[in-house]
Amino acid sequence: MTIQQGAVASVGVSSGHTFTKQPCSAIRLIAGLGVEGDAHSGALVKHRSRVAKDPSQPNLRQAHIIHAELFDELAAQGFHVRSGDLGENITSRGVDLLALPRGALLHIGEEAVIEITGLRNPCQQINAFQPGLMQAVIERSDDGGLVRKSGVMGVVRVGGLVRPDDVIRVELPAEPHVRLEPV
Repeated sequence: MTIQQGAVASVGVSSGHTFTKQPCSAIRLIAGLGVEGDAHSGALVKHRSRVAKDPSQPNLRQAHIIHAELFDELAAQGFHVRSGDLGENITSRGVDLLALPRGALLHIGEEAVIEITGLRNPCQQINAFQPGLMQAVIERSDDGGLVRKSGVMGVVRVGGLVRPDDVIRVELPAEPHVRLEPV
């Protein structure tokens, strides 16, 4: 069941383990691997900290998606953050990514499907990019829990080309829904 619809604002890729991704005109998603040509593409973990712990773990972070509304919020606080700056492959607009349950499917463009696996846990590199930015992308909820606002991670279920302005349709998994946790 489609519950939300939004759009792709920007796409990006980096062949190296860099903090930012370079915006481009299109990315190709490959089922079971991630973004073609991206350093984090693969069936097994590619993020350095996770490889150091256990390189045989499945890669639940094949694609990183951030909502453009976060950049609007950060701009209002005096930060200058553009698409790709925080390492995301896809910048979306109009989809409440942080409210999605684990297993939600993002149907993007004509073919691609990404299954949401969890939240991105922001790292200290964010403060190296802009001092104070880490504090701005983490806040406390009313019950004292951490709210991580730096996007979601997912695995590519169906490959395809993704471009700016492609439609994003959200399909929820069967209930009961499981809240997103950092992956």
